Amino acid sequence: MTRYAPNWRLLAAIAVVGLSGLLASCRDDGTSVLGKTSNQTGYRGTGMVQIASKSATEALKLKNVAPPPEDPADPDSKPAKEVYQNIQVLGDLTENELMRLMASMTTWVAPEEGCNFCHNPENLADDSLYTKKVARHMIEMVRSINSKWGNHVGTTGVTCYTCHRGKAVPEFVWFGNSGPKQAQGMARDREGRGLASATVGETSLPYDPLTPLLAHPDDIRVVGKKALVSAYIPTTMQTETTYGLMIHMSEALGVNCTFCHNTRSIASWPQSTPQRVTAWYGLRMVSEVNKQYLDVVAGLLPASHLGPEGDGPKVSCETCHQGVSKPLLGATLAKSYAKELGPITGPTPPVKP
Repeated sequence: MTRYAPNWRLLAAIAVVGLSGLLASCRDDGTSVLGKTSNQTGYRGTGMVQIASKSATEALKLKNVAPPPEDPADPDSKPAKEVYQNIQVLGDLTENELMRLMASMTTWVAPEEGCNFCHNPENLADDSLYTKKVARHMIEMVRSINSKWGNHVGTTGVTCYTCHRGKAVPEFVWFGNSGPKQAQGMARDREGRGLASATVGETSLPYDPLTPLLAHPDDIRVVGKKALVSAYIPTTMQTETTYGLMIHMSEALGVNCTFCHNTRSIASWPQSTPQRVTAWYGLRMVSEVNKQYLDVVAGLLPASHLGPEGDGPKVSCETCHQGVSKPLLGATLAKSYAKELGPITGPTPPVKP
């Protein structure tokens, strides 16, 4: 059998060409011609880097375009209460401000249905349509978020469009999920896990981490508050549920764990990024919104709008963020509606998480 000695010069040349091509594909700004972008968000050597696909990023940019605001209202107009009847929530506005907000809400929520989605065109004061009653609660909710939750929404704020994006029902709402009917035998009791659920990134983690943890965000823990103390020892189920929620949040914002955490010490606040504090407030904001507004609205909805277990739609991080770390890529649409949708207070000194 004939043996051939390797051509070391040829192999070396191939290696040099390959390395040169690899280096040529990298740029100083962190982008790569191979179709990926990277952004270092933490200390060097800790792996705190956000990596994204260029094509996915461009698609998200197109999806997260905010509509232009309506022209400012003419200040020379009467109070809305003197012109219209049955003004229960927006009585602090003038007639022109009210009409400006109504026109905007039509674009944000029901562009095809128009004003008749909420109003009886023969009698605007009529409350027979459930959508009008729901809209009142939603306006109160938006005003509350803008004025109370500046430590999460910052100076950007929210409008109806933040969630609705031109749809009567936001695309990314969720319902309680107790799972499919139990099978027999060994598969009889799944204990809320063991299925590839889209809610938790198609993993087999507990498929409904939203119901328990968005309602009680203080339970989002996998470690105790004190070392060597047995008062809090999380179960495997509690730990998996927390990780399921974290995966859901990562996908909702289009980021990985290091957007908020330093993975060398997940629980350490001093080693975490500022975004973790923002998320801490966001989870509590979502909890309040679901309890004080969405649960109330559920009683006004027709059966066709309820979930399989009879509960109403609720919000999560994904409802607003829809794949990007800042809803609508940080568009400041709400600032143009400070009078109609409440002033945006911005961050206040944070409490210690």
